[in-house]
Amino acid sequence: MIETCPPTIGALLAGGLARRMGGGDKPLRHVGGRPILDHVVERMAPQCAGLVINANGDPARFAPYGLPVVPDDVPGFAGPLAGILAVLDHVAVRRRDVEWIVSVAADTPFLPPDLVARLHAARQEEGAMLACAASGGRTHPVVGLWPVGIREDLRRALVGEGERKIDRFTARFPLAVAEWPTEPFDVFFNANAPADLEAAEAILVHARLS
Repeated sequence: MIETCPPTIGALLAGGLARRMGGGDKPLRHVGGRPILDHVVERMAPQCAGLVINANGDPARFAPYGLPVVPDDVPGFAGPLAGILAVLDHVAVRRRDVEWIVSVAADTPFLPPDLVARLHAARQEEGAMLACAASGGRTHPVVGLWPVGIREDLRRALVGEGERKIDRFTARFPLAVAEWPTEPFDVFFNANAPADLEAAEAILVHARLS
């Protein structure tokens, strides 16, 4: 799919505090005998021109993945927008050949293999500046396509205005939405709480059998 859409860096957002999971790193909790992040990397790598992990704290815990780890640019755990900005800044400096990133939560183990291509297609078809994913009629603002050129607008919103909500920020620009079905399961399922890990195990079994 990477040949049919512009080169795009995958931003794996792992900077949250995981309060409902009891703290720690949600992406390193296990599903199917492997960290959730393994599943995310496995699904995103074939679609992207490279992957970057956004995480705060000691980056050594992600060393086995051999990927760049960038912390938030904005202090105080400002939410996913801060992580997106950090990756946009990283790509602007380190990957000047790339004009797009796609952001995903690093605790979503069932991401679709056509995510990047479909987000680009939706953006192009609607002449939009940004694109985000939806399923079952519900949008997923964290799962989105971002031009690197938007980073100064985002910095002003985060630092100058204190904006923290992704959908409020993206509402300032033309936004396309790409929809996925929720059957047999929601590909944007994410593990927020311990009970979600059990649900993820059940989805994984279903996916392997189907």
